[in-house]
Amino acid sequence: MREADPALVERSKSGDPEAFRELVTRHARGVFLLAYRITRRQEDADDVVQETFLKAHRALASFDDRASFPTWLHRIAGNTALDLLRRKQVRFTLPLSAEVDDRPALEPASQGPSPEGEARGREIGRRLEAALSGLSASERSAVVLRHFEGLGLDEIGLALGVSPLAAKSCVFRATDKLRRALGDLL
Repeated sequence: MREADPALVERSKSGDPEAFRELVTRHARGVFLLAYRITRRQEDADDVVQETFLKAHRALASFDDRASFPTWLHRIAGNTALDLLRRKQVRFTLPLSAEVDDRPALEPASQGPSPEGEARGREIGRRLEAALSGLSASERSAVVLRHFEGLGLDEIGLALGVSPLAAKSCVFRATDKLRRALGDLL
């Protein structure tokens, strides 16, 4: 039976390295996916994962168990990814639907798409890529956190270091920009 995160956190706070190792094993994939969706580069996402768990380990004593451990960890990862982007001033060049290990985002239908459907999909991907590259790092992060990670506005605000109202505004602005850029395709 798997030990619950709060128990592992308490054991980790008490100095048990195996407990923290289990938390890393349990949450590394989710942190990586979040980091990759924000940075769009596997190498950068790997760096964000390492730095996230290092920061989490150092700050574990200050972890308030009123929040869930994954939410706290995602907030650290989101901030770390944003910091990396600010340092590098990266522009996004990959479509949002690209998977880390080159698997398709969705499994193909058994009969496959028609040539017209494939052409439309490529056009949507090209336009989406262009629209995403026009978003700021915070807008991109807000969209990823909201629509891919399913976080609420309070959690997005924490991750971005802004109020929930500012997070709502950021998500709205980014979504509106994407909608305008893709309007005729939707």
